[in-house]
Amino acid sequence: MIAFLLILVPLIAGTLAFFLRNGQGARGLAMLSSLGTLGVALAAVLTKDTGSLAFSAEWLPMLGAKFSLQADGISRLLTLLTAAAYPLILASTWTHEYKNPNRFFGLLLLTQAGLMGVFLATDALLFYFFWELALVPVYFLCSTWGGERRIPVTFKFFIYTFAGSLLMLVGIIYVYSKTPDSSFAQTSFYEAVLNGGTQSWLFWLFFGAFAIKMPVFPFHTWQPDTYEQAPTAVTMVLSGLMVKMGLFAVIRWLLPLLPIGVNNWAVSASFLSVIGIIYASLIAMRQDDLKRLIAYSSIAHIGLMSLALFAGNETGIQGVVIQMFNHGINIIGLWIVVEWIEQQFGTRRMSELGGIAQQAPALAILFVIVALANIALPLTNGFVGEFLMFNGVFTSTAYDGNYTVLGRWHINASHLSLVFTVMAGIGIILSAVYTLRAIQKVLYGNVGERTGMVKDIRWNEKIALVVIVVVILVLGVYPQPMIEEAKQAVFDLLKETDISSMIKK
Repeated sequence: MIAFLLILVPLIAGTLAFFLRNGQGARGLAMLSSLGTLGVALAAVLTKDTGSLAFSAEWLPMLGAKFSLQADGISRLLTLLTAAAYPLILASTWTHEYKNPNRFFGLLLLTQAGLMGVFLATDALLFYFFWELALVPVYFLCSTWGGERRIPVTFKFFIYTFAGSLLMLVGIIYVYSKTPDSSFAQTSFYEAVLNGGTQSWLFWLFFGAFAIKMPVFPFHTWQPDTYEQAPTAVTMVLSGLMVKMGLFAVIRWLLPLLPIGVNNWAVSASFLSVIGIIYASLIAMRQDDLKRLIAYSSIAHIGLMSLALFAGNETGIQGVVIQMFNHGINIIGLWIVVEWIEQQFGTRRMSELGGIAQQAPALAILFVIVALANIALPLTNGFVGEFLMFNGVFTSTAYDGNYTVLGRWHINASHLSLVFTVMAGIGIILSAVYTLRAIQKVLYGNVGERTGMVKDIRWNEKIALVVIVVVILVLGVYPQPMIEEAKQAVFDLLKETDISSMIKK
């Protein structure tokens, strides 16, 4: 029942919000709902009664589809992230005025219900249903409350995501036709009879859909524009939570379902991930706009997580599970700072800022801690996950065999592991460079005309940032509970599926 409540609470509250005429009432309902959902998510993490973490009911019996939910270790972490993020987002944007606030908060809560469903569904058709439920409200949020270029940007976002969804739907229908009991159940999908050749082309149907959502190079071009034009609360949902749908889908559906296909294309997917790390980091270094800098920074970080997934070992997957949670917390903190800067100064351009630390010391301290966590400084929450991912990539044996590049250069497995590790390391160095440069240009230097009269952050933004910083430091100093949870989650995944046949220890 706990798993069902994680979807039901935001779904009911989001529906009710549409009927409220008072904007503050809709905002209050959204906050109340998000706190209630957070309470349910904490209960899911703490409970020992595994039966309460599952829910199953008839849905479309003529198709063999059930409304089947299960909160395992990975799902618990991601539903906790989703539940924790919403109060932070609502608190940090509490003073924002929206046109038609009842519709805005209603759509925002429906998005949360869709995200919860994606992380909990154990039926492929139900997973697809929630995947779309999470996307459709975001489309309306961006196209209605976005910036000046919201229409063409949202249209581009829609085309990308719609194309990805179609690819996944075709793949789901094909695998469904090969299941032993004509069922969409996750266990039936894992048991589907798929030979190596079939898995190879199915891999690109599923990976294409998930790579767009993460996003991974070259499927990323919708992301910077959408982040820039979306209202900040929606940008936080997109970058902190929605990109995790793609990573989670690779872990939950792609790796166990198509182990041979993954083996066949792991090198190609890893090359795309590494190119994305370097490319996005170099583009981020050239940015003057803080929103676009963070957007490209996110592409680079997601590229590292994608690389670790296809490294094909337990350590790498554990690192990704940890980093999905920590990246979500950290990037929401960065967006809160950027939003405050834009609201105060009417610009996000670093060249027009400077000296903010003298006028807003509380913001400066909190911003520096969040930024350092984003570059995975030791004693921050970002460090452990990145260390495990690098360890997973460096020790990977998923690239066994010799490869010929462009019919000329011959590369063997050990070289590939080293090459990928070095290139990912260069991305981390570049991340430190553009992050520290942003801190220097925004917080320090001379006080300009725009920054001379600013006041420090307001109570609502301070509360949200302080909570985020506490999470960063607690998980950075004492990460063991998170490591144990991720280790157990990956162990459960390996135990329940045939993914162990793919993983080479």
